[in-house]
Amino acid sequence: MTDRDWYDDSDYEDAVERAERMTRVGWRAIAGLTGLLGIAVIAAAVVFLVGAVILVLGVAASP
Repeated sequence: MTDRDWYDDSDYEDAVERAERMTRVGWRAIAGLTGLLGIAVIAAAVVFLVGAVILVLGVAASP
């Protein structure tokens, strides 16, 4: 038969641990991607701002 008792919850506990681990991995991935997206948005805003300043200065310098 089997060596495990009827009250052995090791399979359930293993499944819970795997689920918790995957949840942590998922949240870390979400946080990482959100951070990268934030950096990309800030970089794009800086590029557009610099472009606007150059355009304004170019228009103001023209006769």
